[in-house]
Amino acid sequence: MVLFAILTLFPEALEAYAELGVLRMARDKNLARILCVDFRDFTRDRHRTVDDRPFGGGPGMLLKPEPIAECIEWLERRHGRFRKIALCPSGERFAQPKAAELAVEERILLLCGRYEGFDQRLLDQFAFEELSIGDVVLAGGELPALMVVEAALRLVPGVLGDERSAVEDSFQDGRGLDHPHYTRPRVFRGREVPDVLLSGDHARIARWRAEQASTKTKARRPDLLRAPHNPPQDHGASPKRA
Repeated sequence: MVLFAILTLFPEALEAYAELGVLRMARDKNLARILCVDFRDFTRDRHRTVDDRPFGGGPGMLLKPEPIAECIEWLERRHGRFRKIALCPSGERFAQPKAAELAVEERILLLCGRYEGFDQRLLDQFAFEELSIGDVVLAGGELPALMVVEAALRLVPGVLGDERSAVEDSFQDGRGLDHPHYTRPRVFRGREVPDVLLSGDHARIARWRAEQASTKTKARRPDLLRAPHNPPQDHGASPKRA
């Protein structure tokens, strides 16, 4: 079982998503546990302050290091050492190989930012890894954290009903983009399913799918062909304030 601890100011938003889809399946099968922890609970002043002005001036506010540090130490006293990841734009671009790497961990801590980000001393003190999910600005790290959790859990054996779904995904093991998919009805508003998919010739279907995937990858993501063993993934964005 993999334990995810997500440090956030909005645990109720994450808990709602954890009741759906892959996250719910992983939990129901006892293959994952997801803790959403509000680090505001570790403040020590009556106003429960989690942010302050940055030294040196500048716009916005920074998250204070003390409540987050105490939250991490509280978690590790109870569960053991976590692999620690902060969602922030300066981090490594999150991609499928990283998801596979995280899928075999026992304990992962994901830190969701807000405002203008983190005090650097916090990241240094706890040796955080930094992950980004792309070059756009979000209000915080909650959506990126959910993306990381779901991408990793899809690769945990037993989570998905059909494990081929994970093995045959786009980006998996150096793959490019996936081929087009079709289902019933055979004709939708005058558009028909390609005849090859109705042929029953599995070898021919496999060749067609490979050709379609290659054509799509060349047209839309040629960078995947240039670096087949370390393909980047850009399904979303890295929050400026994550």
